[in-house]
Amino acid sequence: MKVLLIDDHPLILTALQKVIEGIGTHVSVVGANSAKAAREALAADAEGFDLMLLDLRLGDADGFDLLIELRNAWPAVPVVVVSASDRSADVIRSIDLGAMGFVPKRASNETLQEALHVVMQGGIYVPQMTMSSEGESAGAGDRRAGDPSNFAAAHSAAAMAAFKLTPRQTDVLALLLRGLSNKLIARELNLSVETVKDHVAAVLRALGVNSRTQAVLAVSQMPGQGGIAPWPPRPSN
Repeated sequence: MKVLLIDDHPLILTALQKVIEGIGTHVSVVGANSAKAAREALAADAEGFDLMLLDLRLGDADGFDLLIELRNAWPAVPVVVVSASDRSADVIRSIDLGAMGFVPKRASNETLQEALHVVMQGGIYVPQMTMSSEGESAGAGDRRAGDPSNFAAAHSAAAMAAFKLTPRQTDVLALLLRGLSNKLIARELNLSVETVKDHVAAVLRALGVNSRTQAVLAVSQMPGQGGIAPWPPRPSN
């Protein structure tokens, strides 16, 4: 596996390289200390990278702007944001823009390795957060990844009890957490697309959120649950 690591702080770049290389014997890391260096590395070997890690604070570019650029230009390569920020607003925005994960730099080495493992299996990683009115996260703690295949069933059952979802809404939520579009959910449950849309809207209202991204984050932050969701970041309608 070949990883592109984009971070403009030399010490952080070196430390993260060692952590990532510790994932396995066949892992190589290419460091880029700027957006320009990242573009040059990708231009030289775009097909060779399996994963990109991105710091949001770069000297020559806005991290969110670069995230959009990377997702548009190389949509097949997952991007994980590794940031000194752990603001819930930054987590939500990163996932909305297509990141497959968000790992605070204060997280443990083990947490980062677990998160990258989940992302490479097609999952999405978000940190445990306590939402506040200012959009900050407070009291967030590192969580070890559990089995991502258990997320949809376990979390939808918990959500059913916590948010008083109906059995059908619980079915819809489980499939939504797996990243299925409304059309695929309709096919899976033998329902019309319009009926699925109604159920999705009801689930979002019950969770008190306005989007699928926020629904995933809301369920992942439920008490006693981990921060791992096997869910593609931007499913279609």
